[in-house]
Amino acid sequence: MIQTLLVANRGEIACRIIRTCRELGIRTVAVRSDADENVLHARVADTAVRLPGVAPAETYLRGDLIVKAALAAGADAVHPGYGFLSENPDFARAVLDAGLIWIGPPPEAIEAMASKTHAKDLLGIAPLTDVTEADLPVLVKAAAGGGGRGMRIVRRMEELSPALKSARAEAASAFGDGEVFVERYLEHGRHVEVQVLADTHGTIWTLGTRDCSLQRRHQKVIEEAPAPGISEALTSDMLALAVQAVCAVAYEGAGTVEFLVADGRAHFLEMNTRLQVEHPVTEAVFGIDLVAEQIRVAEGHALEKDPPRARGHAIEARLYAEDPAHDWAPQAGTLHHLAVPDGVRLDTGYTGGDPVGVHYDPMLAKVVAHAPTRAEALRKLAGALERAELRGPLTNRDLLVRSLRHEEFTSGRMDTGFYDRHLDELTESAPDPLAPLAAALADAHGRSRFGGWRNLPARPQVKRYELAGEEHEVRYRHTRTGLSAEGVRVVHADAHLVVVEVDGVERKFAVARHGDQVYVNSARLTALPRFPDPTAQHAPGSLLAPMPGTVVRVAEDLTEGATVQAGQGLIWLEAMKMQHQISAPVTGTLSALHAKAGQQVEPGMLLAVVQETSS
Repeated sequence: MIQTLLVANRGEIACRIIRTCRELGIRTVAVRSDADENVLHARVADTAVRLPGVAPAETYLRGDLIVKAALAAGADAVHPGYGFLSENPDFARAVLDAGLIWIGPPPEAIEAMASKTHAKDLLGIAPLTDVTEADLPVLVKAAAGGGGRGMRIVRRMEELSPALKSARAEAASAFGDGEVFVERYLEHGRHVEVQVLADTHGTIWTLGTRDCSLQRRHQKVIEEAPAPGISEALTSDMLALAVQAVCAVAYEGAGTVEFLVADGRAHFLEMNTRLQVEHPVTEAVFGIDLVAEQIRVAEGHALEKDPPRARGHAIEARLYAEDPAHDWAPQAGTLHHLAVPDGVRLDTGYTGGDPVGVHYDPMLAKVVAHAPTRAEALRKLAGALERAELRGPLTNRDLLVRSLRHEEFTSGRMDTGFYDRHLDELTESAPDPLAPLAAALADAHGRSRFGGWRNLPARPQVKRYELAGEEHEVRYRHTRTGLSAEGVRVVHADAHLVVVEVDGVERKFAVARHGDQVYVNSARLTALPRFPDPTAQHAPGSLLAPMPGTVVRVAEDLTEGATVQAGQGLIWLEAMKMQHQISAPVTGTLSALHAKAGQQVEPGMLLAVVQETSS
């Protein structure tokens, strides 16, 4: 029996595993990098071991250090979670060679399926080799790992070579393996997967389907179980192929077989030899704990002959610190507060006051709703996200709410191109026009300027805020009866709650302030100085760092004075395990170049200036 388990991961999955272990009476050991000092997963574990460094390659991808940590802490088992080393057969062997229990499939099974190209060979699926114009569009894909990293869509032949180069670099950074391959890209397919669970006694469970079609950067955003609108015949075909994949490699434990469904057919994509981020929707529908089942299988227990019955529908949304309206740019900063209403499940690796850094994936949490029907689950999850209390970096919360209510999604007609078609409408800025006023009234609470009687009315007070990229100026007055503002009646105002009446209807605003950031209901504002600083302005054509990160590459032979074309890639930043291209905004001359490979940058830092060519 396992007594002490080391979790070889971080964030929400580490917290998730620790919670299950606590319920089973198993002690836990966390590992954490220097960037993760005092984060939640290290605090909730029974003990923690430091991995010196901050980058994944020197911490969570160092299998030797993790095995050493397990032995030093007296652990007798290791759970890899997902990502990092979870699909690394050499790490699994190192764990077993150290005399520890491995919570996962045999190394040979991982090895067989870890390479997507080899997995296709096992199932008799030929890869695409020599790419021609007739094959386009194609998808360049990392042979190892997942999560959308090392993936590029190629629609023109001249894009193929750069896509291969950048995909190899990103895959090597994320997984330590730069191998990539090419397959045809199906424009309007749905991403559907099958959860499997197998014990050491020959029993195999197929736990229904999941739909993961809503994706950005080939990484899933919203997932649900069961996949809606899939025929019984097609479902049976996918379940049968999933069992075939399990049997082909003598698989044990939890895993996922993924398909792209298009034109009434299911095309095998890969088998993930680990838990998936979206596993909670399967847990909700089947009423099981997949982590607990993994541990029981590793201890040699047999599964029941048949899995539990599926009940209802579950939907999960991934809450990311990112800006969907600006190429999904990841955001960093302090997460001051995160809470969701009762009735939904929250999986997170953060709590109030934790930093959101640049070294790891920007996912803050997963929010899951379960209900008797799909429509009820959709409504429940959208409502919970809308009422969630979020104070910290910019997130994709509004995008998630709008996605869950979009007619194409609610009718089950979505595919993997959903955000390509609808991103603009889903990210249209529609801020509450009363939010800046509420922020100003909350800030003004208790600041009465009347030290004595005056026969002249108080001068209007002025405050400025930035909201959704626009500046808003607010004017209000202190009166004998309290605060007043044009167009509304102030019913109540204190530092945390403002109530105003507009046309006979009362509007309530919850307000919180952290530094110059003001949070009003779901809106995030920045308090601005009354008089702007003229030195903060940048020349036209300035390229500013959109996020904190590292300059990993500057275009070859790029020097000041060079002519550049609009849309030409100039600088590549790496942040939160993804590479982000910064392109020339116009055709013109590169009049300044400050960025250098290896340089650490902060948001707003000037990287380069492109002076537009006069027409």
